[in-house]
Amino acid sequence: MAGVDPHRHPVILFDGVCNLCHGAIRFLVRHDAEGVFRFAPLESPVGQALLRERGLPTEDHDSFVLVEGDDTYRKSTAALRVARRLGLPWRLAWELRRVPLGVRDAVYDVVAAYRYDVFGRKESCEVPEPEVRERFAERALE
Repeated sequence: MAGVDPHRHPVILFDGVCNLCHGAIRFLVRHDAEGVFRFAPLESPVGQALLRERGLPTEDHDSFVLVEGDDTYRKSTAALRVARRLGLPWRLAWELRRVPLGVRDAVYDVVAAYRYDVFGRKESCEVPEPEVRERFAERALE
């Protein structure tokens, strides 16, 4: 974990077998022009260590998690905090924080509940493409 620094590079933990999540990570890699974010599957050693460190469950993931500095965010709040660090027009989504948390997370929960049915799932977590591999926190373990 020595090479993982959420203060310098916030870490996005995602469901490594979820096709929707993989699509979101590919989107973020393309739109995070400054290369700020790092990524790790929730099921990975880095993901599991960060979840334990933050007192979050290590199984039955229904959300991606943003580890940013000393803070941890889940569900819609994590998604909006990520969006605000992207370029336009994506950062405009940050304004959705004004929608009550219960409403935002209810929508998030519906998408999460049906993500495998609609988008499918992989048998195992993919190895990232060589050009983005350094953005994955698992590289810190090599």
